[in-house]
Amino acid sequence: MPPKTKLKTKRVVKDRRVKKKPCTFCTERTIDINYKDVMRLRKYVSERGKILPRRISGNCAKHQRLLTVAVKRARIIAFLPFVTE
Repeated sequence: MPPKTKLKTKRVVKDRRVKKKPCTFCTERTIDINYKDVMRLRKYVSERGKILPRRISGNCAKHQRLLTVAVKRARIIAFLPFVTE
C-alpha cells in the first residue's frame, strides 16, 4: 500500500483593506479645533462619551491629538459630559 500524502491546498486571501477616510481637518483647512465648538466635537465622541479612535474617525495623528485635548478641555469646563446616562 502506498503512503498517504497530504494534499496542500492554497487558501485564497481576500484583500479586506478598507479605504481610509480623509482627515476632515486636513481637507478643509479653514476648520480650527476649538474646545468651545461643541457641535463639531460631538461628532468625535461616541454615545457612551468616549472619544472615537483615529481608525474610525479618519483623522490624521496631528489632528487627533488636538481633538483629544479639545474634548478633554470641553469636558472639564462642562461643555461636554464625561458620561451619558
